[in-house]
Amino acid sequence: MSELDTLLHWADPAAAGWGSTGMPREAVTAAALAGVLGMDRPTRYGGRGADALATGRVAAELGAVCTSLRSLFTVQGMVAATVDRWGTAEQRTRWLPALTSGELVAGLAATEAGAGSDLSGITTRFTGSGPERRVSGRKVWVTFGALADVVLIAGGSEDGPVAALVETDQPGVEVEPLTGQLGMRGARIAHLTFDEARVPTENIIARPGFGLSHVLATALDHGRYTIAWGCTGMARTCLADAAAHAHDRTQSGVRLSDHNSVRAMLGRGWVDMEAAQALCTRAAHHRIDRDPTAQFTTIAAKYAAAAAAAAASERAVQILGAAGCAPDSRAGRFYRDAKIMQIIEGAREVAEQDLGEFVLRSAGRSRAESAAAAVR
Repeated sequence: MSELDTLLHWADPAAAGWGSTGMPREAVTAAALAGVLGMDRPTRYGGRGADALATGRVAAELGAVCTSLRSLFTVQGMVAATVDRWGTAEQRTRWLPALTSGELVAGLAATEAGAGSDLSGITTRFTGSGPERRVSGRKVWVTFGALADVVLIAGGSEDGPVAALVETDQPGVEVEPLTGQLGMRGARIAHLTFDEARVPTENIIARPGFGLSHVLATALDHGRYTIAWGCTGMARTCLADAAAHAHDRTQSGVRLSDHNSVRAMLGRGWVDMEAAQALCTRAAHHRIDRDPTAQFTTIAAKYAAAAAAAAASERAVQILGAAGCAPDSRAGRFYRDAKIMQIIEGAREVAEQDLGEFVLRSAGRSRAESAAAAVR
């Protein structure tokens, strides 16, 4: 049994209880032992140097078992990718080994009450200069915020937007754990309030002015990508659970699977899942090849995969009936989680606008190229 299989075998039965207890710290240790935290970071920093395709496939395996576990993989990877891309050599040496080993749990603190998909409304402020700054503001819906040792936080300053790593075990940081939210109930979500919390200047990632346009963009792009793959895993599990129940369950001497409507639901779910998988694979190859359209194929993959997971989980609950509504129902848990996936890291409506603009730009380039060719 591989390290990843060991993690999945342990997490699968435990995940049902995490909705009420929250994911324990030992899950971080188990994920680190499996080598999945920051697995796409260089080996010199404790990663495994995995390419986008291998990283995506692991996200799918984790997503097939537990969205909250996949979220740990995602958030840890988002922060690690950002430090790797925009950090100094000293920052990479300091932070990346701690993130890939699970010594530190990371969070991404971007969302505010008035700044969701559009982060331009962020009101958190960094003040001061010299060797130390202070940060004040309130961040909401921080995944693993209740467990995080350090959070990547975005805010404004007199020099422009700033992104910095802020340690949570210090005066001026208040953690408000959340329970009972719609989905991702094991992901230790919290609201965080910062009141003149200390931020050493060496914790600032990239120069001021790059906080939103570059630093957070890297984090969110990595997040969308692994969420997309994780959603394909959710869809696959829901389809398998629904198919198994339909095959075994009989009513009035007739198997559920003998009803045409049930077969049609399973067929639609399979097509949705395969289509999302194909878009995720395309996005992986674009990322590996550094294709300039990789950002948009990633958005498309996340959009399609989140929709596939939402549809597959809804159909699974419908087919499972009372079993799908039980407190320990995996399909029910994924049903709640899948809706969250259609909102985070860019709501589906925002994705549709981004992709529409991409289509229009592509059409404009095609017309220009055709006109140039005609002139030649």
